[in-house]
Amino acid sequence: MKHAATQLSRLVTAVAAATLVGCGGGSAETESDFTTVDPSVPVTDWELVWSDEFDGESIDQNKWTHEINCQGGGNNEKQCYTDSAENSFVSDGSLHIVALPAEEGAEKPYTSARLNTRYKADFKYGRFEMRAKLPSGQGSWPAFWMLPTDYVYGEWPRSGEIDIMEAVNLKAAREDGTPEAYVHGTLHYGQAWPDNDSSGKEYLLPEGANPADDFHTYAIEWQEGEIRWYVDDYLYATQRQSELTYNRDGDALGLAHRGWYAEYFDQGTGELKTHWDTAPFDQEFHLLLNLAVGGDWPENVNELGIDAEAFANGQTYEIDYVRVYQCASDMDTGKGCETVRPGYDSMDDALVEGAAPTPPPPAGAVAKNLTIFDGTPNPDWPAWDCCGGSTPALTADADRGDVYEFYVNDAPTVNGFVSRSEFITDPEGEASPFDASPMVENGSVSFDMKVVSAPSSPDAVWMFKVESDNASSAAEIPLASNPAGTVPVVGEWVSFDFPLQMLVDAGLNPSAIDVIMVFPSWGAGAGAVYQLDEVKIAQELPQLVVFEDEENLNWPMWDCCGGSTPMEVMDEDPAHGVVAEFTVGAEPTVNGFNSRTDAGGAGVPFDASSIAEDGVIQFDMKVVSAPANPDSSWLFKVEADNNSSAVELPLAESMEGATPVTGEWQTYTYRLADLVGAGLDPSAIDVLMMFPAWGTGEGAQYRIDNVKIYTPAEENSGPVTLFGNTAAANWSIWDCCGGSTPLEVEDDADHGTVAEFAIGATPTVMGFLAADGVYHDASMLLENGVVQFEMKIVSNANNPDAQWLFKIEANDAGSAVELPLSDSMEGVAPVVGEWQTYTFSLQALAAAGLDTSAIDVVMIFPAWGAGEGAVYRVDNAVIAEQ
Repeated sequence: MKHAATQLSRLVTAVAAATLVGCGGGSAETESDFTTVDPSVPVTDWELVWSDEFDGESIDQNKWTHEINCQGGGNNEKQCYTDSAENSFVSDGSLHIVALPAEEGAEKPYTSARLNTRYKADFKYGRFEMRAKLPSGQGSWPAFWMLPTDYVYGEWPRSGEIDIMEAVNLKAAREDGTPEAYVHGTLHYGQAWPDNDSSGKEYLLPEGANPADDFHTYAIEWQEGEIRWYVDDYLYATQRQSELTYNRDGDALGLAHRGWYAEYFDQGTGELKTHWDTAPFDQEFHLLLNLAVGGDWPENVNELGIDAEAFANGQTYEIDYVRVYQCASDMDTGKGCETVRPGYDSMDDALVEGAAPTPPPPAGAVAKNLTIFDGTPNPDWPAWDCCGGSTPALTADADRGDVYEFYVNDAPTVNGFVSRSEFITDPEGEASPFDASPMVENGSVSFDMKVVSAPSSPDAVWMFKVESDNASSAAEIPLASNPAGTVPVVGEWVSFDFPLQMLVDAGLNPSAIDVIMVFPSWGAGAGAVYQLDEVKIAQELPQLVVFEDEENLNWPMWDCCGGSTPMEVMDEDPAHGVVAEFTVGAEPTVNGFNSRTDAGGAGVPFDASSIAEDGVIQFDMKVVSAPANPDSSWLFKVEADNNSSAVELPLAESMEGATPVTGEWQTYTYRLADLVGAGLDPSAIDVLMMFPAWGTGEGAQYRIDNVKIYTPAEENSGPVTLFGNTAAANWSIWDCCGGSTPLEVEDDADHGTVAEFAIGATPTVMGFLAADGVYHDASMLLENGVVQFEMKIVSNANNPDAQWLFKIEANDAGSAVELPLSDSMEGVAPVVGEWQTYTFSLQALAAAGLDTSAIDVVMIFPAWGAGEGAVYRVDNAVIAEQ
């Protein structure tokens, strides 16, 4: 059977110029006119460079090599490949590959043929085309495909595989009862098996035609960086190399297009690296034709297994011809002869998403979560109307407090939040583009929205847009495109969450995000009024629970060197329940938890880099029996990356400053920032140890519980009672400079325990001091909040002219305000022997220069150097709403 060559045609596309509408990075609309496509225009630059028309009397041994084996493709197939004329022959102008039942007792139950052109016809780029009629039946698996000739990047699939056409079980019943009729085009690439990757697309012939009923043409066009799949000249799939995005320093950040990738060993360094370029599909490949029987894929779909009756008389894969063309326009890249159609490069049509991994963040890059608005304006990110002339305003919501309200007048506009210097008016603010590149894989942009009044135009589409680096890149998508599919609702708060990877895929460079916009589509938003709250760019912070009620099998309990077996035991304290118990015998040892494989762990260290600034390592410990050596000291040690870095500290240097007390549970907390400062690599923590000093621990028995690495919840915000019967957690009553120790003493029945201060000859100030690294955020109370306390003078200062003062500091004295007590809202002066209340407005303090987001000192005292002899008491000191 001989057929004329298929006419190749080029589709010529005329695309109208894109028109930019609006301002401030407003909407862009692109209109394309495909009416000029002329499929009758021939592609004259395709040149036939190799073919087999199968018009001889036998298979051309100069073009094809028979593979002879029973291993097939390693897919548990059920055939042996032979060079027998029963399994492959040329007849009537076609190559016939026939799968037949094998003789009784044969190694495999079927025989078939597999032919390749390796070292006889090897190609890099071109059009590869076959006209064939496919076999049918449950268990049939014909293929027209390509493998690398020299495996430059390593064994399969690192050097790639191109499946031009595959089909399984044609005409067998699908789950819906219809006959199987799909053909598939696939790429294989990436990491070594079994972590290999693939991507592809399936295709159905029009009008219910089945590939097993007649001849059809199957082809790919392969050029540098792109491969396209065709059936009967219809382009149904396009795959491309991955396209990376970069920051201004040239570091790879994300994927503008997720396509194929390669992982192989660098010949210079020997290091295994991931490559997002043309590899592995930039080397010579050869052709293969085969008919497999059974295997992992066909036997597990459709009617399952192999239908022996379908193969009783043989199944035939009949190939009319195989042809190879190369593009004369550019032989080096294969470009210039593309046969394309509208939609060939659209993810909604022919373009296939590959399996390339997101590139890792630049070395050392760690992104902290960013809150743009959560009830308190961020001076670095003001609310913004691009072009409509409105002023977004804070408005009170009954359930949420302050939210930002935006509206759209007749003038087209976009609204949102911006961090560009020309739009920042608050003297405390500065342009702060946000580098989200380290959190692309797990981070998102999220916000809550309530539509107060919908746009008057029924055609208005609610849009979301993010810009970066002064609009050098942007992603604009409908709000309804968020993964949860939520849509705005008039009168209701609705949450929206857009993964950063989704925005990067849409074209955003995440390294310098400076605008977040939510708006009705350009020119259609008149009449819209809407509110936004909880606007954030964030990722869920990592945490590790090493032991809490049970052992983490990836972090088993561990005795380094003493030969004991740590145990899970039930503690007497019901608040602890099951705990880890360690015992130290005569052999010196250290005990704890170890994730390394040689200790029985998973060998996966914990990466705490992203929480290194605010995170902690914390555990509870109870000594059951103290070491026999009275000089033994208790230690904590953390190691990383197989002991390439480590920090060892006394338990007494924890944040609590506690030392073990036999029979009592105590908590020990260590700031990761302090550990990193002492030399710890936070990216690969793999051992945590709690133990008596080496060689001094014999006789010790102790229990550990609640071992975790995490970021503590934000407790230092909102209202706080600095002193009410006792000082607040992380706060203390404090004498700055006089050397005294303020006391907690009993006062009258109304006040109970109060703080008492006494000033001697040394000048000083006194009050309440936050623990090192603790700052109280009162910014959310700004509108109605106050600092308030009660004070009673027991004995006045010896100096009758001493003025009583109030002072508040923030951010390690980065800002401070000092006022006479008589400037309080009550306007009263102290009276010896009487309790009096003093109230200062947070808003007034902020106006005077206080950073209300990081308060760490509150002081009440006689003026410096004039207070000797003063004894006074303070109670009910709060930062709260009035």
